[in-house]
Amino acid sequence: MSNKLRMAVIGCGSIADHAHLSNYQNNDEVEIVALCDIDTKRFDYLKGKYAFLANAYTTTDYKDIAKDGSIDAVDICTPNYLHSIIAIEMLDAGKHVLTEKPDAMTAAEVEEMKETAERNGKVLMAMRNNRFLPATLHLKKMIESDEIGEIYNARCAWVRRRGVPSPGSWFAKKAESGGGPLIDLGVHMIDLAMYLMGNPKPVAVSGMVFNKFNDKREYTFDVEDMATGYIRFENGATLALEFSWESNVMVDTRYVELRGTKAGAIIQDDELRLFIDRFGTMCDEYPRPRGRYGHDTAIRHFVDVVQNGAEPIFVPQQGINMIKILNAIYESSQTGKEVLL
Repeated sequence: MSNKLRMAVIGCGSIADHAHLSNYQNNDEVEIVALCDIDTKRFDYLKGKYAFLANAYTTTDYKDIAKDGSIDAVDICTPNYLHSIIAIEMLDAGKHVLTEKPDAMTAAEVEEMKETAERNGKVLMAMRNNRFLPATLHLKKMIESDEIGEIYNARCAWVRRRGVPSPGSWFAKKAESGGGPLIDLGVHMIDLAMYLMGNPKPVAVSGMVFNKFNDKREYTFDVEDMATGYIRFENGATLALEFSWESNVMVDTRYVELRGTKAGAIIQDDELRLFIDRFGTMCDEYPRPRGRYGHDTAIRHFVDVVQNGAEPIFVPQQGINMIKILNAIYESSQTGKEVLL
């Protein structure tokens, strides 16, 4: 009898293809037994691309997956507004859930997901692939061994000059996405910064969102094209942030920068650099571990938690804090005031 985790992938678009299925094909601990999407053309494309999907059955209704008692877990790669709806139904059907980011559209939805997982004794994880980058793993070990010292301030950004994902798609429709680059890109960098800072509890948020390029569009776009913000944490640390799909900057960049009492560090475009005071001179140290995406390791971690009871690196409460932060930035932008969490 196979001990493989029997999984279904719900939502078979680009992220499922390039970031999930491309990694499942090399995972001997998982069997993808079902694919679900409303666009049936994607089934033929994916089965033609990935030989390991040959025996997976297909359906356009995720409720068929919920009813299938032979499926152990699901991987949700749908538009954002469906994450919580599908996750809750799958958890109630006795299945473990891995969902793409963002965890959900509102903090209340994530709280319900968390409660449903606990009630059913199932694992609920959201994709946090940047926690598994080689640069992150290296820096996290340094932080845990107190080589960086107290991290009291951080900055993070993911700035694109011109980078609206799939123009005209659900990404730019607030009812389906929940927001623009703050939700699409911000989750990645805010989570990475907070993870490296030790997941401090956010207590206050201020921010502003902008939509300055809408007059040039020929499709629906009712989300922001840029967001900025500032987070204060319970331990006194702070985090400044900036995200854009479109802005007039010289080059695209993404980074998390930490200021510690013993050293500074930056992970920029997946490369780590350290800044340490050597005899009164700030020196750039060069461990520079490289590697992109981290989806494969994140998926393997999810499977390890489900199959072997490994200690989860991500817990749902962190997802609740994340969505509270994102929602608070939008609220602060509307009211012009800081939002207390």
